[in-house]
Amino acid sequence: MKPYGVIVIGGGHAGCEAALASARMGVSTALITLDFEKIALMPCNPAIGGIGKGHIVREIDALGGQMAHCIDKTGIQFRILNSSKGPAVQGYRAQADKHLYKDEMRRTLEAQENLSLICDEVDELLFKSQSVKGLRTRNGLELNSRSIVITTGTFLNGLIHLGMKSSPAGRAGEKPSTRLSRSFLDQGFELGRLKTGTPPRLHCKSIDFSKCEIQEGDSDPKPFSFSTLKIEQPQVPCYITYTNSKTAEIIRDNMHLSPLYSGCIDGIGPRYCPSIEDKVVKFPDRTSHHVFLEPEGINTDWIYPNGISTSLAEDVQWKLVRTIPGLESAEIVAPGYAVEYDFVLPTQLFPTLETKKVKRLFHAGQINGTSGYEEAAGQGLVAGINAALSALELEPFTLSRMESYIGVMIDDLVTKGTQEPYRMFTSRAENRLLLRQDNADTRLMEKGYKLDLVSSETYNLCLSKKDAVEKEIKRFNSTRVIPNKQGKESVSKLGIMNFKTPTTLAGLLKRPEITYDQIIKTFNGSSLPNLVGEQVEIQIKYEGFIQRQNQVVSKQKKLETHRIPTSFKYQGIPGLSCEVVQKLEQIRPATLGQASRISGVTPAAVSIIMLMIK
Repeated sequence: MKPYGVIVIGGGHAGCEAALASARMGVSTALITLDFEKIALMPCNPAIGGIGKGHIVREIDALGGQMAHCIDKTGIQFRILNSSKGPAVQGYRAQADKHLYKDEMRRTLEAQENLSLICDEVDELLFKSQSVKGLRTRNGLELNSRSIVITTGTFLNGLIHLGMKSSPAGRAGEKPSTRLSRSFLDQGFELGRLKTGTPPRLHCKSIDFSKCEIQEGDSDPKPFSFSTLKIEQPQVPCYITYTNSKTAEIIRDNMHLSPLYSGCIDGIGPRYCPSIEDKVVKFPDRTSHHVFLEPEGINTDWIYPNGISTSLAEDVQWKLVRTIPGLESAEIVAPGYAVEYDFVLPTQLFPTLETKKVKRLFHAGQINGTSGYEEAAGQGLVAGINAALSALELEPFTLSRMESYIGVMIDDLVTKGTQEPYRMFTSRAENRLLLRQDNADTRLMEKGYKLDLVSSETYNLCLSKKDAVEKEIKRFNSTRVIPNKQGKESVSKLGIMNFKTPTTLAGLLKRPEITYDQIIKTFNGSSLPNLVGEQVEIQIKYEGFIQRQNQVVSKQKKLETHRIPTSFKYQGIPGLSCEVVQKLEQIRPATLGQASRISGVTPAAVSIIMLMIK
């Protein structure tokens, strides 16, 4: 068997992005997965995007990743969340046809040059001198590789819970990976235990949708990819219903059959996505909870009831489901369950996602303690890039938290770690007004282009858009509006009746009630693409806030430029407490900026380190 530059273990969302990135960079790459039919599977909610998560998808696209292209081709309902709020916290979201999505991703993988797909299970990693050199599979294959990316999702010692029954599995009906966990432990990695869950799936023909609220998608659906001109496929509605006191009563009466509350589950689950058992216990005064009935595809009868994730016994699931309006006769086609799995504490990683203990070994996705397809894909892209760069013996690639949500996520993981499944929120980004989803291309596409992941054609379109935005902002700032007869008549069309002081088009646009399109129509401006107009409006309206955040970022960058040598010794430095030394030795921050974000590391300690490395 020929040697590979990069081997990726796992065919989930992280593995797909990692393998594609490596192969597109010209490195001979292999993707090893247990089942080709499960590539890019959506075992939980069949949706892409959301608040914070949509930002990651657009960043993946700007860097040359694949997720945005796949969802644009296979999404069945597109919506902008938080559309009534500011641009920093809005989020693109699309309900996916989960079967079409995975088929589209598989076709992309199969067509990719430099990429081989191997169906097998990895039993053991092979090492030499604190560096990974290859792996051995269950079928006896021994493959050599310069770099390896592990993206095993929930399969490391996976254990499924359904009522009081537990069985080893990474997903329902799929065996876990146990030998690989032992391979980690043998190298001295510290593992943790997490838990996630999923609701029962319902047959759509057994649901009375007339008792539910309809939830339509946007009339003009916005694509995720900057390269997609228009969403072509038809959109389908979702529906909303609610739990009630009867639902809560059934859950409380059967709590002894909940593995979550009977002591069967040790792993910590996500606070932001609680099970219906958690909702009933932790919010006893709330008598009703949303249930979003989301179709899993165009050609499937399965409905995903988002909001009632549970691991209660199957017979109890039938009872609680049928207390919900519209679901009185609902048929469960697959029960909900909880899954526990091992993860590797992410503080054992560098910002490149390479492990500190073993060179050329990279981790991405749920193995790092995250939750969500988007978070996994973002890590997979970065890990795949760095695995390829390592194989080519080139300088590594990192994203800072000041320039991307992917950077925020990775910095949080490697600097602070996580004690629960990590999910991206806009609140995690301190500079979120600069890290909007609308400007992901202008922020990151140059990086993707330099890595050979973005084509010249796509990059030139990005540059053209950026140039058009700058020219239009300049025109708005220089075009004066005078309170003469003509000026008053024009401005009155915008709803401004008391116009006495000269201004500019930019000055008018800064008013919260006035939009870019209104000004263009009023002053007979030339029509520009929607993405250009959107950028112009945001940059003019939020100019003051953007300037202040840029000033903050400039200060932060000064700390990030102070690199700390990898061999730097913290022991024995006067003024550093034992606790601070212990944390610094554990994390091994790459910069003073990263050191400042470690819990318990004081500004005084950072100042001391700065003096020592000068």
